[in-house]
Amino acid sequence: MEFNGDDETSFEQCYRCYPVTFIEKAHLDKGDKIIMPPSALNRLASLHIEYPMLFQLSNESTGKITHCGVLEFTADEGLVYFPYWMMQNMSLQEGDIVRIKNMSLVKGTYIKLQPHTQDFLDITNPKAILETTLRSYSCLTTGDTIMVPYNNKQYFINVVEAKPSSAVSIIETDCEVDFAPPLDYKEPEKPQKLTPLKKRTRQVEEEEPASKVPKFTPFTGSGKRLDGKTQTESTEQEEKPTEKGKDDEKLSNPTPPQKSGKLVFGSNSKQAPKANLKVDPKNLEQESSTKSDEAKFKVFTGKKYSLKG
Repeated sequence: MEFNGDDETSFEQCYRCYPVTFIEKAHLDKGDKIIMPPSALNRLASLHIEYPMLFQLSNESTGKITHCGVLEFTADEGLVYFPYWMMQNMSLQEGDIVRIKNMSLVKGTYIKLQPHTQDFLDITNPKAILETTLRSYSCLTTGDTIMVPYNNKQYFINVVEAKPSSAVSIIETDCEVDFAPPLDYKEPEKPQKLTPLKKRTRQVEEEEPASKVPKFTPFTGSGKRLDGKTQTESTEQEEKPTEKGKDDEKLSNPTPPQKSGKLVFGSNSKQAPKANLKVDPKNLEQESSTKSDEAKFKVFTGKKYSLKG
């Protein structure tokens, strides 16, 4: 089915779309190029359009819009062939109607991409892989999801932002590429800060063990006596003497306290009064003579012997 626009200076027609695998050209899934019928080429050649040829694709049933380039004009009349990932972006099924209109897009200066998974960032050099893949693309549109094949695996990447327009051409242009965090990226959990209530509880818990520690008390063991009595009985008897015991103590200890430094035998004996001692003069003379003899003692007073005989 084909509809020609009324404006002779633009190209706008509707076709039924199918994936490129229907014509055994699965390699076209690695880019954004479509295959159109020869009649489209005749119509475009008669118009004054800019090259390279770029088109706007519209799914009128869902309102989704994207942009693409063209690879060749070899499709059957009334049909166009899309990369499968592009049909998924447009929510198109096999045989659905799509409107195609030629467009002129500005060259992009900045694009921001967001991988679906962190696996893409684990590649040795993801920017180099992306640069190689984007050589098969002619334009990018904000909101699209492109597919990057690498090492027998497909990586899907969202186009988050494009400048200076939401749809830009990336053919022969120096474009800055930036990456947003992957969709499955999770930030590491930060340690929770203690609230004032938790801090107060923690201080109380630290103070309680200190208060519960018992004070050190020396010599708390039990003692034993030689007379066989228990320590508690003897302590009670010593602490609580009876009145009768007090009287007995007074009667049994009539002697006055002795002076320190003297040893007195017999606690019940009374101190004898001082008596005048008479000294015998003869005894004094003997004591004096003994002292004089001791003073006259001489050493080495023995006999001497000679070895000569």
